[in-house]
Amino acid sequence: MPFASRACVRRDIEDERLQVIAFTFPGQGSQKPGMGAAWVDHPSWEIVHEASEASGRDIASLLLDADQEALSQTRNTQLATYTMSMMVLDAIERTGVTPSICAGHSLGEYCALVAAGALAFDAGARLVSERAEAMQDAAEEHPGAMAALLGIDDDGAEKACDEVGGDVWVANYNAPGQVVLAGRKSALEGAIDRAREYGAKRVMVLPVNGAFHTPFMEHARHRLRKALLESRFFDAEVPVVANVDAFPYRRAADWIRLLAQQLTSPVMWTRSLAKLRDQGTSLLVEIGPGNVLTGLAKRTVPEITGISIQAPDDLDKLLLAVEAAAKLQPQVESDFGEHLYASERIIVSPAAGVFTPSAEVSTHDAVGVGAEVGDVSGVAVRSPFAGKLSAYIAAEGERVIIGQPIAWLRTKLEN
Repeated sequence: MPFASRACVRRDIEDERLQVIAFTFPGQGSQKPGMGAAWVDHPSWEIVHEASEASGRDIASLLLDADQEALSQTRNTQLATYTMSMMVLDAIERTGVTPSICAGHSLGEYCALVAAGALAFDAGARLVSERAEAMQDAAEEHPGAMAALLGIDDDGAEKACDEVGGDVWVANYNAPGQVVLAGRKSALEGAIDRAREYGAKRVMVLPVNGAFHTPFMEHARHRLRKALLESRFFDAEVPVVANVDAFPYRRAADWIRLLAQQLTSPVMWTRSLAKLRDQGTSLLVEIGPGNVLTGLAKRTVPEITGISIQAPDDLDKLLLAVEAAAKLQPQVESDFGEHLYASERIIVSPAAGVFTPSAEVSTHDAVGVGAEVGDVSGVAVRSPFAGKLSAYIAAEGERVIIGQPIAWLRTKLEN
């Protein structure tokens, strides 16, 4: 399982990491036809086969062949988006980059839990499949609609819904001046008319047939809760900021309640981004299809650098951004009372084979050498961090697997 071994590595070095990197994951609406094509020849494509096996669906066809109409169906959208995000996450973790805190928008919260080590990948795929089916059925039972509003503040959006008199609510608080309303179609149309009076400058009706994150999803919530109770959660290695209250959680026991409640509660994304900032985040990495979350972060927390990782070519951009983030102040006090440092990082193998240190240095005199730490079967082990080699973990001649820790790197912390 690609994510399991690296979860153990994160636990070992958690107190040594500067809390500046946040992994975020998009929700339904970021998908597009052919979004998986760039990854077919990448080693992380194996994630698609694992997700298909866990869910009983042909996800490769969704990522490569499905048209926009097919991808807009909730039961297809959520599995395709989850798998795409997990594939990109696997590719990122092969470079050795790990998060200090995570968050996901709606569906993306399941991806965030996997990234934080709170949920196994295959269990996440099964839950997402069940969630999608439950939401699709609830939408057919109680048809609804959703619309994004730009240029209106939260109070104005709430007043517009209240004045209609029922069956329409704010479903997403996405950014200052950007909210999503959801509810019965006639009630939503009335709320949109009122919202224009309160300052809404632009309205975009979303291509969905359900009122997600509203009481219309109550039936789906009960069905999902049963699946959640049958799943196993773990204490997270890093905090995950929850959609329902924008508070960071680590305890496994909290997530059954939070994920069930999420279906009928608004997504508090504006507050979630503020919490990421307050936790010391300086680099926000959006993982998966699209760049919606990067745009929302730019509007909400412009002091945080945001990048979107969608294709293999984006990985080099990530490594450069991580190196820049590692040069920030070496200590941050988190809400949990921990002092987190960036003094050391771990380098993992991108391939399987017999480990051989680079020709320039032996394992005996490794200390002080630059970040290029060796070869594995002729494939260079690339460091995502600037710094000096502290020590090798793998022994010369040892057979290693993908993602296995190879060396410790002491990072440069320049002012």
